[in-house]
Amino acid sequence: MTLKETLINIGLNEKEAAVYLAALELGGSPASEIASKAKLNRVSTYDILEKLHARTFITTQTHNKIKLFSAKDPDLIRTDLRKKYIDFKSVLPDLRRMHGKTTHPRVRYYEGLQGIKKVYKDSLTAKTDILNYADSKLIRQFWPNYDAEYVAERVKRKIYLRGIAPKDSYGEASVAADKKSHREIRLIKPDKFGFSNEINIYDDKVAIISFGRNEIIGMIIESPEIAETQRAIFMMAWQFAGTQACD
Repeated sequence: MTLKETLINIGLNEKEAAVYLAALELGGSPASEIASKAKLNRVSTYDILEKLHARTFITTQTHNKIKLFSAKDPDLIRTDLRKKYIDFKSVLPDLRRMHGKTTHPRVRYYEGLQGIKKVYKDSLTAKTDILNYADSKLIRQFWPNYDAEYVAERVKRKIYLRGIAPKDSYGEASVAADKKSHREIRLIKPDKFGFSNEINIYDDKVAIISFGRNEIIGMIIESPEIAETQRAIFMMAWQFAGTQACD
């Protein structure tokens, strides 16, 4: 690769490369001499020199009222280019995120009953089975029409659910309705494995609903990596729940 081709590779055009090389060879010189060396006309060479000066490839000084142009030391240009590369590399994750090529999860937050209804509504778009940890009692206390409004719609859309829930009267009632509710729920001992959050895993999403004393909040985390990890953890819990006797 020639010197000119190398300079073109780092961002100069053909005329800019010719002018830089002429200035490098001549040392501090007026635009007319550099134009002659580069075999370009003086006016266009002067414009090119000013552009190269703005890009720090050329330095200037005035001697006897004549403006002289000098090519910047190639080692200093290399240092500048390396710094620009490091700066670009440092912001690359942000640029990828803006371009949509990020590994950062997308998180959406919701508050109150109407907010968490949106979380449940999103699960009705599931293309996979829903894997679910839930306290059957809690959701129905906050949302009395949960079965009629959500479960019925999930059944209508033929979205299958596998769930793990505490063994209490609500959990047992849910199990009794498994067949018509297009699901399978396994019960665990609440005194040993109690939980007050509900988690739904589906597609590339993990939806979490937290039932507080005074409020409920929810979030949907969209990340293939997080969803796959949570799916694997659920399957371990599912197998464990299947071996437990809840007498």
